[in-house]
Amino acid sequence: MTVAIIDYGSGNLRSAAKSLERAAAEAGGGPVLVTDDPEALRRADRVVLPGVGAFADCRRGLYAVPGMVEALEEMVIQRAHPFLGICVGMQLMATRGLEHGEHQGFGWIPGDVVALDPAPQPESEAPLKVPHMGWNALNLRDRTHPLVAGFGGTPYVYFVHSYHLRPTHEAQLLASVDYGGPVTAMVAHDNLAGTQFHPEKSQSAGLRLLANFLRWSP
Repeated sequence: MTVAIIDYGSGNLRSAAKSLERAAAEAGGGPVLVTDDPEALRRADRVVLPGVGAFADCRRGLYAVPGMVEALEEMVIQRAHPFLGICVGMQLMATRGLEHGEHQGFGWIPGDVVALDPAPQPESEAPLKVPHMGWNALNLRDRTHPLVAGFGGTPYVYFVHSYHLRPTHEAQLLASVDYGGPVTAMVAHDNLAGTQFHPEKSQSAGLRLLANFLRWSP
């Protein structure tokens, strides 16, 4: 069972690969491949799309890899292989991103990627900063989903972002966090999943999620 991490010049590829390799060792999975080769992607069993930076820059970088978007669409939509988007990799699943203009996403998860706008805090508390950076508690909307199996209590995960995907359909929101109001943390639909947080930086909760992704049979 090969996991392909798409290399398009954006993302914590080394950290993501090492975390997935560790999760694969624990879950009895196969090799983890970091690749910019569409044909190698087509031979994989599972797909991970990381992303760090601005929505438009990540989109531009992905489309600049010849044949990669077509291979991704074939693998994920036509052949329904399990897919995990991380940070901007999740945001690209949206209908459009509204960071520095309007940019089209994949349209896999209907909704917009919008700026964080935390509500003012009481005078006794420090104002919430953007970007949202650090640990936050997950509010799980559906504890029965296979991707969050074994998440006991209140898991904490690590964020670095200024925008988030606001899904049109509430049923596709798997988890949120409170940061001056609800902020999307995870989305899922059929064989598609995405995390706004970084599982590769989220210690035990992140490794649990990655191991669950490797076992996932949507």
